[in-house]
Amino acid sequence: MEKLLATMPKEYKHSARRFKRAVEILTTEPEPEVGLTPKETIWKKNKAKLYRYVPKQETTHRTPILMVYALINKPYILDLTKGNSLVEYLLDRGFDVYLLDWGTPGLEDQDMKLDDYILDYIPRAVKKVLRTSGASDLSILGYCMGGTMTSIFASLHDDLPIKNLIFMTSPFDFSETGLYGVFLDERYFNLDKVVDTLGNIPPDMIDFGNKMLKPITNFYGPYVTLMDRSENQRFVESWKLMQKWVGDGIPFPGEAYRQWIRDFYQQNKLIKGELTVRGRKVDLSKIKASVLNIAADRDHIAMPQQVESLMNVISSQDKEFKLLNTGHVSVVFGPKAVKETYPCIGDWLVKRS
Repeated sequence: MEKLLATMPKEYKHSARRFKRAVEILTTEPEPEVGLTPKETIWKKNKAKLYRYVPKQETTHRTPILMVYALINKPYILDLTKGNSLVEYLLDRGFDVYLLDWGTPGLEDQDMKLDDYILDYIPRAVKKVLRTSGASDLSILGYCMGGTMTSIFASLHDDLPIKNLIFMTSPFDFSETGLYGVFLDERYFNLDKVVDTLGNIPPDMIDFGNKMLKPITNFYGPYVTLMDRSENQRFVESWKLMQKWVGDGIPFPGEAYRQWIRDFYQQNKLIKGELTVRGRKVDLSKIKASVLNIAADRDHIAMPQQVESLMNVISSQDKEFKLLNTGHVSVVFGPKAVKETYPCIGDWLVKRS
């Protein structure tokens, strides 16, 4: 390559160097390390683990915070790297931080339902956080689908001391879901056949569906951008981190997936008040905790109108909807996340913890 570069006309050399660098990044460089904030596992159930992050300083806010992520991908997006980690940011501001990691389901978990996660796992994690912290109440932050599940949990457990709820790009109203609605229309998408055939839904299938929302941007865009900016080491480091997380998907338990698509995307039961979990009706108006509801104006996975609809049904007196100029993932990772999302969450929590 170096010999070839030496013979090239000057105007082509820069492009050739960038191409050479991009090839090195893709083929020879190791994957970046992620989830570096020190933590300890304080509770386990099946594949799930509850982490408590080791504080860097004395905890100055009495109310601990529990983070709940979705059933797809891995939750280290909340702690991707030093200096770009919501977990690290909250620790630095004196919070006692916990994270519920669902783990990686196996074939033996294909019968797991949303009911199991919402009624068996989250309540026990909440009680463990309260016992460990010694606090009398707690805050819960749900990101993406994790926020939707948290809203159901909170509405069914108004007896638990949930002081604050933060929802971050979580969909609640599925009446308008863009291309998802087309892809998952029950007239064309045989949901039962998919689940009955596959058991657990492979992460590649979920990833493919997400990328098809913007196929050119999602399939080719990252590599075109890498070629263009391959000599910018700071960009390269961020690019490698994001690509690692995007490609690090986990299977979606089959029965939970069946519920998620049918009850939410196809029948929109949650916002209508028609959803039941183990025979218990989910009534979002029972949510009375303080609520910060964050949407991203460039989010095509949980569009702003899907997120904002929650504000019309909850009973909270202290509630705030925040629309940030970012996307579904960049709301939690990247320069805008560090400058806008993290302080938005931190400042809101400080006043209520």
